[in-house]
Amino acid sequence: MDERKPAKIVLRELQDRIAQDAWDAKQRGEKVGWCASNFPQEITTAMGIPVVYPENMGAAVGAKGGGQRMCEYAEGMGYSNDLCSYSRINFAYTDLKRCEELEIPFPDFLLCCNNICNCMIKWYENLALELDVPLILIDIPHLDAMTCDADRVKYIRAQFDDCIAQLEEITGKKMDYDRLNEVMSISQRSSKAWLRAVGYMSAEPSPFSGFDIFNNMAVACVGRGTVEAADAFEQLADEYAALVKEGKSTFKGEEKYRILFEGIACWSNLRFTYKTLQSRGINLTASIYGPAFSFLYSNLDELMAAYSYVPNSNCFEKELQLRVDDALKNKVDGAVFHMNRSCKHWSGNLYEMERQFREKTGVPTIVFDGDQSDPRCFSEAQYETRVDALTEIMEQRKKEAAQ
Repeated sequence: MDERKPAKIVLRELQDRIAQDAWDAKQRGEKVGWCASNFPQEITTAMGIPVVYPENMGAAVGAKGGGQRMCEYAEGMGYSNDLCSYSRINFAYTDLKRCEELEIPFPDFLLCCNNICNCMIKWYENLALELDVPLILIDIPHLDAMTCDADRVKYIRAQFDDCIAQLEEITGKKMDYDRLNEVMSISQRSSKAWLRAVGYMSAEPSPFSGFDIFNNMAVACVGRGTVEAADAFEQLADEYAALVKEGKSTFKGEEKYRILFEGIACWSNLRFTYKTLQSRGINLTASIYGPAFSFLYSNLDELMAAYSYVPNSNCFEKELQLRVDDALKNKVDGAVFHMNRSCKHWSGNLYEMERQFREKTGVPTIVFDGDQSDPRCFSEAQYETRVDALTEIMEQRKKEAAQ
């Protein structure tokens, strides 16, 4: 009998331990950084430099009910409510120096890359000014083709090497390239296991509620290069494999319909968005967001390319194809598109994405308005109405297919 803790508990405890390690390092007088979520974590992990992630804090604060309060405080400082809610929460925390939902140690340096969005650059430039700490930026240009070419890899690699040199000077820690290769190998274990775990959504029924992706994905960002993370994700994948074999699922209720959920989760409204779907027998079985925190490569040059293939950095045609392929592979009956007020880059082409996705897959779609951590942008009534409409269409199509 397997007496191990469930993988979801192991992942939660590991996330908490990584956060505590950063606090402990700060107490010892070590240099601690704030880091963008899609920054190459292999660098800091290999160098033993503790970093924390303001985006993760923004999501957690939103999920714990503090998003509106912190956003309103930042707006009172003069920051526009058109800015990303993660950034507003972070600006409020920078000024208040406290947050009852979650706190992170203040940085001695900042690590940023713009493969997420260009808002990240202005956000971190502002932090560097306000906190008077150095900012290291890796510019990862938006792809204009389906693949990352050699010149682009060379450009990113030069900045990667320069980042290491700057961190060595700031922290006094030297890069051990044997250790870097080890971390890269461990990161591949984590990434492949995480992709294997979420890949079981293609089973019918899916062995888990797709919203579990949102709950389990944090370690893929903050601890991907650790052995503990690799072990935990491999355990998670094995647990899902066992459920598939047994024909069981953690999804509560009958899986009547399967959907693709497009976009970042509404952390402030996570329970409502999940319960509304679950009560109608709708399970999330396709998503680009969670699996995107896996980076596959076999050497340093491929690592540079891997960080160019994140959502928001790919060309439109590749992003569309990823969603179409995922929807078809995972046999969805419909799709829910989150028009996220915070993430302008992601949402800017979403209506066209939704239109072409619908044409290529043939499945019905809905779009709802929301935000990742500011609950003022989300309407329960609108969301319910849209989901009800989608449910009616999916139900009718199933009846027609059965005739």
